[in-house]
Amino acid sequence: MNTIRQAFCLFLVASSFSALAQKGYHIRFHISGLKDTTAYLGYFINESTYIKDTADVNGRGEFAFAGANTLPQGVYMLVLNKTKQFEFLVGADQDFALATSTADYVQDMNVTGDHDNSLFFESIFFNIARNKEAEPFVRMLKDSTLKDADKKDARESLSRINDKAVAYHGELIRQNPGTLTARMIKATEPVRIPDPPKRPDGTIDSTFQLKWYRQHFFDNLDLADDALLRLSRPLYRDKIDEFLDKLYAPQADTITRAIGMIVEKARKNPETYKFAVFLCLRKYQDPAIMGLDEVFVNLYDRYFATGEMDFWASESIKKNFKQLADRYRKSLIGQTGDNLVMQDSNFKPRALYDIKRKYSILYIFNPDCGHCKIETPKLVNFYSKTKFDVEVFAVSTDSSMAKMRKYIKDMQMRWITVNGPRSYVGPYTDHYDAMETPMLYVLDERKKIIGKKVPVDQLEYFLTQYERVEKLRERL
Repeated sequence: MNTIRQAFCLFLVASSFSALAQKGYHIRFHISGLKDTTAYLGYFINESTYIKDTADVNGRGEFAFAGANTLPQGVYMLVLNKTKQFEFLVGADQDFALATSTADYVQDMNVTGDHDNSLFFESIFFNIARNKEAEPFVRMLKDSTLKDADKKDARESLSRINDKAVAYHGELIRQNPGTLTARMIKATEPVRIPDPPKRPDGTIDSTFQLKWYRQHFFDNLDLADDALLRLSRPLYRDKIDEFLDKLYAPQADTITRAIGMIVEKARKNPETYKFAVFLCLRKYQDPAIMGLDEVFVNLYDRYFATGEMDFWASESIKKNFKQLADRYRKSLIGQTGDNLVMQDSNFKPRALYDIKRKYSILYIFNPDCGHCKIETPKLVNFYSKTKFDVEVFAVSTDSSMAKMRKYIKDMQMRWITVNGPRSYVGPYTDHYDAMETPMLYVLDERKKIIGKKVPVDQLEYFLTQYERVEKLRERL
């Protein structure tokens, strides 16, 4: 999947600087204490940094970056000797000058010809001053020798400093709404959730605030503003993660609908449209939560299989996405698992569907796999002690019958074990997503997949919770 990520990043780099020819950019620098070296103009995309331009620094510390095409807006940086020295903005006005010194690049900064960068550095100076003002009170709050009553004044002082910062940023946003500085600051501000209204009978809707928050979560961050893709921290991605992880249950259909809301807000701008889709696709390409691989499949079907992303996605990228989606598609939670028929250690065919227990555990292992040697004894212990009606159908991925027999004996495996390559139904990978070992599936009595990649030491808990939920459903 690193190939997919790299290809996408390279596409962004290329497309970000393919803007229509306008007046271009001309950014001049005068840095006291710097001379006779090479300077680089760097920029950010999500978590990565890139170099856009180079310039020779003369003996007086003067140099300039210039180009015929306007730069995409965002946070840029001056790089010397492969090290970032300071950040600045490239907004609507791209003909300006920055003067400073190597003694302190930020504190000595003077901006000429760009109101946006003036605001940017003024806000930095303001924040530095507030942090210094807060330092003694923060130390007091961290002092474990002080009693809580002694810290009251410190908390109140910090609150006043915070109020001062909130007021400053609010005023900056109100007076300079179109600037990149204001847009960046606003994007970091939380949305204020209103109190729930009362019904005619005096009661309140307990779901009102969550519904409202979902609808207004991105009020302060414009998902169609591609400048917010080029910040020094991945705010755009982080806000999407927060929206999906904290405001929605981890269920594939629910998450897919929520992503649809994100994409619709980003759709107005081709740059943010492709970026939002890709961020969400990558987020669920190897999900930590069971069952959310279906989100990846849903997104591939919606945005790539339909050709909607053809305006940026190459054939190789689409092919990689398709291969992974088709791999996941074989064995999603909730669908009926395929039957497997393979030879056991006595060369007799054994079928997964012949198991008549309430639960079947499909355990795919390799006799030489180190992690399998750790997990298999745990499964043996679970199998011998569990209260649940369970049978294990273990599939060895190695063609050697001798290895399989030795593994069965060494691990004292008393369940059904078969040899994967000696199959009557084709490769097991044609039926189940099992590109790594060990891989464990849990199937119910109808052979519906109810669990995937369940850790062996959590099987007892998983089945207990599953039956509890099933009983609740029966009552509804």
